[in-house]
Amino acid sequence: MRLVIARCQVDYVGRLTAHLPMAPRLLLVKADGSVSIHADDRAYKPLNWMSPPCWLEEQPGVWTVRNKADESLVITIDEVLHDTEHELGVDPGLVKDGVEAHLQELLAAHPGTLGEGFTLVRREYMTAIGPVDLLCRDADGRSVAVEIKRRGEIDGVEQLTRYLELMNRDPLLAPVAGVFAAQQIKPQARTLAEDRGIRCVTVDYDALRGIESTDLRLF
Repeated sequence: MRLVIARCQVDYVGRLTAHLPMAPRLLLVKADGSVSIHADDRAYKPLNWMSPPCWLEEQPGVWTVRNKADESLVITIDEVLHDTEHELGVDPGLVKDGVEAHLQELLAAHPGTLGEGFTLVRREYMTAIGPVDLLCRDADGRSVAVEIKRRGEIDGVEQLTRYLELMNRDPLLAPVAGVFAAQQIKPQARTLAEDRGIRCVTVDYDALRGIESTDLRLF
């Protein structure tokens, strides 16, 4: 992984155009070829990025990143403040807790719980920024990315949002809908998800395991 801190401006040219004026930023170049530009005010989400497969061409003062769709990210560098590379090796991946991992297994075995007519395409569908818990298809054959949490919070919605942004660039998958599934979903997370067009599903873990709920019921 290469980390470069530089005063730069960034211009994206593709299906739309975007411009970032000159300012200090972090340029992140990963071993998979992806390039992302970060500021210091928005946690992990980049200001702009180019996902693999893409190619970086470096010239004095200018980086040009292109992909197979002929989109380009042009980074004009005024001053390099830091430039270093680190070999991270193979990452073991995120290890989910027992309940969350089992919940994923159960929903993979019973995708209809997530929506009528849902079928499973693949568990742990790999993207350039990590694995989506489940990739499904709905009753109409459209792709659906499912993020599964034991407790649904805003960071889980943000995670699914990043997956959807990336997956919807793939013409073989797009359009890709999102489902945020959890045993409990916080109101703020539900509001954010629904605002972004992501459907929320509250999952009864015991019911999935075939265990009758102990909650009191009228019927």
